[in-house]
This record gives sequence, C-alpha cells and structure tokens, in this order.
Amino acid sequence: MTEAVYHPATPEIGRRRAELAPAINEAFDNFSRAVFAEGSLPEKTKQLIAVAVAHVTQCPYCIQGHTRLARRKGASPQEIMEAIWVAAEMRAGGAYAHSTLALHAMQETAPHTHP
Repeated sequence: MTEAVYHPATPEIGRRRAELAPAINEAFDNFSRAVFAEGSLPEKTKQLIAVAVAHVTQCPYCIQGHTRLARRKGASPQEIMEAIWVAAEMRAGGAYAHSTLALHAMQETAPHTHP
C-alpha cells in the first residue's frame, strides 16, 4: 500500500487547528472570507488568481480547493488552465530575471587559470 505524501484535509484537522489556536484561526477565517468576497475584483477572478498563486507556491491543498472554487464561481476549464500557464510563465520569468545576478557576477569575476 502506498502512503500519500500529503495527508487529506479533513474536518477533524480543521477542528484541531481551531482548537489549538482559536483566536488566530478565527482571524484567518475572517481574513480569508474578506479577501475572497466580491469587491473591485469579481470572486471568479480572485479564484483564478488563487489557482495561479497556488501553483507557484505549490500547495496541493490550495490547488485543489481553489480550482474547485473557481469552477463553482463560473471559471471554465480553459480559464483555469490559462491562469496556470500565467503562473508557469511568471515562475520561469523569475529565473530569467534573476540571471542578471549571475551575468553581473560573471562579468566581475575573472576565470581562475592554472599554470
């Protein structure tokens, strides 16, 4: 039998979190509800952003949860996949942009030569 890398999120886990730090858990829940509430951005857009960010942070729980929420808010599979591609480009773009550091370091450092 194969053991999963990530344990399933269960109602018991949620209750245990709340039990161990009730005030903080409540504050986080309130914050989350406020963040994802309809505002200047529609809820669907916020969920698509969350799907993209979840892929960058590589949180499997967030990927699954926000993908489901995005669908419930009306996002199509194509919109969700496009959001994931945006995340992939941004993640790759970080490595590309940071190559500036390596290029400057190479320019400043002479190769070590052996006699």
